[in-house]
Amino acid sequence: MRDFFPGLAGVVATKSNISSVDGQQGILEYRGIRIEELAAHGTFMETAYLLLFDELPTSSALRQFEEDLLIHRRIKYRITDLIKCLPESGHPMDAIQAAVAALGMFYPATNVRDPEARYWAAIRLLAKLPTMVAAFARLRHGDDQIQPNDNLSYSENFFYMLFEQKPDPAIAKMFDTSLILHAEHTMNASTFSGLVTASTLADPYTVISSAIGTLKGPLHGGANEAVIHMLRAIGSVEQVASFLDQKIEAKEKVMGFGHRVYKVKDPRALILQELAQHMDKDQKPNSLLTIARAVEQEMEQRVGHKGIRPNVDFYSGIIYHQMGIETDMFTPIFAMSRVAGWLAHCFEQYQHNHLFRPDQIYEGPHNRPYESIESRKPSTSAI
Repeated sequence: MRDFFPGLAGVVATKSNISSVDGQQGILEYRGIRIEELAAHGTFMETAYLLLFDELPTSSALRQFEEDLLIHRRIKYRITDLIKCLPESGHPMDAIQAAVAALGMFYPATNVRDPEARYWAAIRLLAKLPTMVAAFARLRHGDDQIQPNDNLSYSENFFYMLFEQKPDPAIAKMFDTSLILHAEHTMNASTFSGLVTASTLADPYTVISSAIGTLKGPLHGGANEAVIHMLRAIGSVEQVASFLDQKIEAKEKVMGFGHRVYKVKDPRALILQELAQHMDKDQKPNSLLTIARAVEQEMEQRVGHKGIRPNVDFYSGIIYHQMGIETDMFTPIFAMSRVAGWLAHCFEQYQHNHLFRPDQIYEGPHNRPYESIESRKPSTSAI
């Protein structure tokens, strides 16, 4: 009998120089730099450059990188028309997946071996994704799309396109820090999905579209939305214990807890919790943050000994909620950030490519006879 690893748990699929995780000590590094250092001293633009080019940019390199991004923030009117044609009730992740796939038709990058083609694909994806996210957020409510403001930074500009006003500098800095924390995380589900697509030598737009589709799921990026729904359902600190008792007894997942790698608290969650506490200084009795902290305390007593602790999704949604961002926009913002890591892995795959083609263990029957349509019985199998 051949070995079987459900979900490929523990199976090494590739080698990489991009990021590393120590799940026992709670350490996350981008290109060897601790995430705490980047969050405290860096910007998302520096982080994206680091992930793509394996080094922090010099002042002149950063200036050129930011200028290249600046001139590519706007999207073609046909992309806007595409977004307008999508159902207003549809999930924003579906909208941006469609829009990103369409970008590849306007900016063909079929020669993925060409460094220049890869660079401009990366620039366009990093620059245009926030514009498309903000456009769908406004257009679905009947509001006009806000064009990018060239005088604002990457994070400030996103808030401007979303709310038609420049954010407070402290809010913009917190948002930028959140983007840094979400930019990369080794071999997660969406990165693997992107790598499989890249291994066929599909263009970067197709690769990122594939990764976006994977990120949408509630067991991956969509968990940040689920956390907010869970905290609202709990409603008050007094209801936390009974809610968790019911969840654990039913063997249901408590959203925002547990990780395939971390056996201690996710280092990103530590930083995000601090940001959330800074935004919620009043500490109202039943604010989402207050309920969240009570959930964490109760979960520590129940399952902390099993290494089940808050992950990045537990506090990130609370921060975005406090900023006035709609809940279903949380995961698209995650994608805006993670595109930097996805692209870094995509380009690494192109340079050392082997087509992903895993095997399977077949458990079905053999030599079944073909039955005539008259003799077939109704199926009782569920899809």
